Amino acid sequence: MNRLGLRARVTAGFAIGALLLAAAMALFSYDLTRRSLLDERERAAVRAAYFDAAVVRSGLDTDAPDVGEVLRSLDTGSARRPLVQRDGGWYARSAEIGAGVVPPELQRMVRSGEPAVQRIRTDGQPALLVGVPLSPTTSYYELTSLREVEQTVQLVGLTLTAVAIMVAGSGAALGWYATRHSLRPLTAVADAAERIVAGDLSTRLDPATDPDLTRLSTSFNRMVEQLVRHNERDRRFAADVSHELRSPLQTLAAAASVLDRRREHHDERTATAAGLVADEIARFQRLVDDLIELARAEQPAHRERVDVEALARDACRAQGLPERLVRSTSAGGDWYVDRRRVAQILLNLVENAVRYAGGPVEVRLTCDDDGTGSIEVDDAGPGVPEPDREVIFARFVRGRAAHDRAGTDGTGLGLALVAEHAAVHGGRAMVTDRPEGGARFRVELPGCRP
Repeated sequence: MNRLGLRARVTAGFAIGALLLAAAMALFSYDLTRRSLLDERERAAVRAAYFDAAVVRSGLDTDAPDVGEVLRSLDTGSARRPLVQRDGGWYARSAEIGAGVVPPELQRMVRSGEPAVQRIRTDGQPALLVGVPLSPTTSYYELTSLREVEQTVQLVGLTLTAVAIMVAGSGAALGWYATRHSLRPLTAVADAAERIVAGDLSTRLDPATDPDLTRLSTSFNRMVEQLVRHNERDRRFAADVSHELRSPLQTLAAAASVLDRRREHHDERTATAAGLVADEIARFQRLVDDLIELARAEQPAHRERVDVEALARDACRAQGLPERLVRSTSAGGDWYVDRRRVAQILLNLVENAVRYAGGPVEVRLTCDDDGTGSIEVDDAGPGVPEPDREVIFARFVRGRAAHDRAGTDGTGLGLALVAEHAAVHGGRAMVTDRPEGGARFRVELPGCRP
C-alpha cells in the first residue's frame, strides 16, 4: 500500500484538525443553545402555568363551579393545554387530552402538595408538563408543546454541521495552500537534483530564496561543488593514468605483434600464449582509449552540420555489415551535432549489437518536427531485462547478455560513452523492447532541423 505524499498528509491533517475543532465547537454550541432554549421555554411555561393555576383556583372558589367553563376562560393559545383533576375526575377543554398524558409518579407528587415539572412526549411530539396543587382534592396540569423549540434546535444542529463541514473544507484548502507554498523550496531542490542527475552539474540553489532554507540551500550547493570537484579529480586521474599507460602499451603492443607474427617459429604452447598476450594487450588498449574518451566526454559539444546517415553507413562498414541496414526517415533534414561524438555513438551501438545480439537488424535515423533527432539500433538478441535498463548505461556495467557471452572482450564503457555523448548534446540514451523481439537502443539528440 502506497503511503500518502507529504502534501496530501499535511492537507489531510489540516482538514482533520479543522473538522475536529469545528465539531467540538459545534457540539458545545449545540448543547449550550439547546439547554438555553429549553431552560428559557421551561421557565416561561412554569410562569404561565402558575398564572393559569391562580386563575383556575379563583374560578373554582365558588359554591357551584363549572370546571369546563373555567378552563375555557383561560387564554392559553394553541401551545398550552390545561387539565384539571378534581375529586378523582379529570376535566379538559377538549377530548384530545386526558389523564393518560400525566405520569402516575407526577400525579402522586402533585396530590401530595408538591409542584412538579416533567418533560414528556405525547403523540410523538415533545412537551413540558407542569403540575400545580390547588387543594387537597384539586390539581392543575398544563401541557406546553416544545415542538417549535425542537425544530429550532434541529435547525441549529444542521447549521452547525454545515459550518463544521465548511470549516473542514477551509482547513483542507488552507493546508493545500500552505503546503504548496511551503514545499515550493523543496520542489526547487528536487528539480535541481533531477537536473544534476541528468548531467547538469552547473545547477545551484539561490540561498536567498527562503531564509528558513538557507542552510539547506548552502549545504546543497556545497555538496554539488564537492561532487564536481570529485568528478573533475576522477576525470583528471583517469585521463592522466590513461595517457601514462598509452606509451608502455604501445611498446607492449609492438612486442606482442612481433611475437604474433613469428608464431609459426614457436611451439604450440608458446604460440598460444603469444596470441593471448596480443589479444589482452589489444583489449587493454581499447580500455585505455575508452577511458581517454570518457575524460574528454564532459567537454562542450562542437556542433556543426553533419551527414549522420553517412556516419551510420561508416559504422556499419567498420563492423563488416551491409550499408542497407541504415534507414533514414529524415530526408533533407540537417543535423547540427558534434561529428566525433555522434560517430562514436553510432559505432558503439552497432558494435554492442554485434558483440551481444548477433548484429543489428536495422539502424534507423529520424528527425522529428520538434527538432529532436533520433538514432535507433534494433537487434534480434535476447533483449535487455527491465531491471538492467537504467544501469546498463553506467560505467563498467555489463548487461546479462554480456555475462552470458563470457568470451566477448568488451570493456563495459561503450554504452557509458553513448550516454555521456548524448547528455553533452542535451539528449538522452535509453533501451526498450523491439516489437518483433530483441532490444531497441535509442538516442535522442536535440539539434535536428527537418
